[in-house]
Amino acid sequence: MSDFVRIVEVAPRDGLQNESAMVATADKIELVDRLSATGLRSIEATSFVSPKWVPQLADAAQVMAGIRRRPGVSYPVLVPNEQGYARALASGATEVAVFTAASEAFNLRNVNASIDASIDRFVPVLAQARADGVRVRGYVSTVLGCPYQGEVPLADVVRVARRLHALGCYEISLGDTIGVGTAHKAREMLLAVASEVPMDALAVHFHDTWGQALANVAACIEAGVRVADSAVAGTGGCPYARGASGNVASEDLVYMLHGMGIDTGIDLEALAETGRWLAARLGRETGSKVGRALAAA
Repeated sequence: MSDFVRIVEVAPRDGLQNESAMVATADKIELVDRLSATGLRSIEATSFVSPKWVPQLADAAQVMAGIRRRPGVSYPVLVPNEQGYARALASGATEVAVFTAASEAFNLRNVNASIDASIDRFVPVLAQARADGVRVRGYVSTVLGCPYQGEVPLADVVRVARRLHALGCYEISLGDTIGVGTAHKAREMLLAVASEVPMDALAVHFHDTWGQALANVAACIEAGVRVADSAVAGTGGCPYARGASGNVASEDLVYMLHGMGIDTGIDLEALAETGRWLAARLGRETGSKVGRALAAA
């Protein structure tokens, strides 16, 4: 394994999608452009889900048309089905992401479908993406716990991740959607999945509800993973999980990784400044401890 970790920045999509106050399209575009200038290589720009379900991201096409795409930076977008994929392709997307859960109860509440039914929706998306030369990333949520069923068997996480990989997802992001995981459980889950899916095709995605996200990422880095999702300013949350707080803050994650001697290619101060800018736009203080510390220094 290398001493480089790729950060997948998810604030423009996962960070903003549950904001109650509408964020201006111009601010979303500026956010992506600011993030592009920090050295990030992967920025999830928006989502082409139905505006009925996620009104905050109804301007996905306008955002994709407005951002300045930098060479060497990917701008994946979330798609739920063939219709969403077609809209994403028309916007110029060259990478998309599909999502399901390891918990049947969560999937039914979230997308009104069983796990198998939700994956079946992706089969034509993946087939068309292959034909179009579009890369597909897969998300598996609730890998360490579900707000409705509680414990999620490791075997279910492994089964879902294995199927997405077999269908053609080049990378599978394993998400602790409600932030209940601890370092030992996170490592155990990752290694279980890595026994069926190559480690270099895996990523981790932790929320910080119980303050364990950084420890969980560190444990998974030590176990061999080299891709981690995060959101600048610690934005985000889960509307289906009571009390679930935001994603691990990108600034805090980068600070930790640099302290471990791991390269990210990211300018920490520029990233923290972007986090403070976003927090100000959202009318709150940044959720990043590093961002606050740098501002006070």
